[in-house]
Amino acid sequence: MTTQELKNKIIEAKKATDTVILAHTYQEPDIIDVADVTGDSFFLSKKAAELKAKRVVMCGVRFMAESVKILSPETETLLPVASATCPMAEQILPERVRKFKEENPDTCVVAYINTTAALKAECDVCVTSSSAIKIVRNLPEKDILFIPDQHLGSFVAQKVPEKNIILWDGYCPVHAQLTAQDVKNCKAQHPDAVFAVHPESPAEVVALADMVGATSEIIKYAKEQQGKVIIGTERGVVDYLAINEKNGERFIQLAPEKLCCEDMKKISLEDVYNAIVGDGGEIIELPEDLRKKALKSINRMLELG
Repeated sequence: MTTQELKNKIIEAKKATDTVILAHTYQEPDIIDVADVTGDSFFLSKKAAELKAKRVVMCGVRFMAESVKILSPETETLLPVASATCPMAEQILPERVRKFKEENPDTCVVAYINTTAALKAECDVCVTSSSAIKIVRNLPEKDILFIPDQHLGSFVAQKVPEKNIILWDGYCPVHAQLTAQDVKNCKAQHPDAVFAVHPESPAEVVALADMVGATSEIIKYAKEQQGKVIIGTERGVVDYLAINEKNGERFIQLAPEKLCCEDMKKISLEDVYNAIVGDGGEIIELPEDLRKKALKSINRMLELG
């Protein structure tokens, strides 16, 4: 069977089963091609809720599928590959946060959206990489524990110096590999290019950027530029931009040997098809009490952001 024939089968199957396919921008181009909605993690969760879909296949990682379930408990949510996870989302154990809160009751615990449902349930408010600065600034508390990503947390702390932000040891293992030398080497090859980077990157890398932002913000910024843009995030963004732009070669991938998330690339077209027809994937289930606790931190994010 050719790739196009499999895509056609997926399109037929999703119509027959009333299934909506959500795909994170980091997914392979073939997955993007069959998706109904493409975007970053929280955008996809919100779209699933807006669409009131009866059935969703989330082409991403586990915390994203959990976020759909948190916001849309009546939606059957499937993760095509059960082992597709986000290491950063699972680096901080809920028990550790619970103990911290007992010892520091006046400190607000802020969780990056890239966390498990169990961790969200222990936190006071969630943030996305695009809303983190605004939400932290709007919090009434001065003392903030920001988890799990120390690099995003450091970026927020720099922008909101009036807050006392405590950082832990979490990080994105993909973005954390970047170095200032990676940027300097790429800029030497493309001296006329501007540089856009995700704030999950180390401070020495962020300091060299012309623009720092979330996945969706990087895409918007890159499209608005007339010349070359060095992209400092997972290579799926460059793939996505190249698909949607006639002059796709002007988007330069920084450190392509580093910026590839293996978990994001685990899902194949065959996995998507099998999930749709009921021959594969995992149905995401969350205990209702945990779901409601996790929902509180997301709802507060929507209120403050």
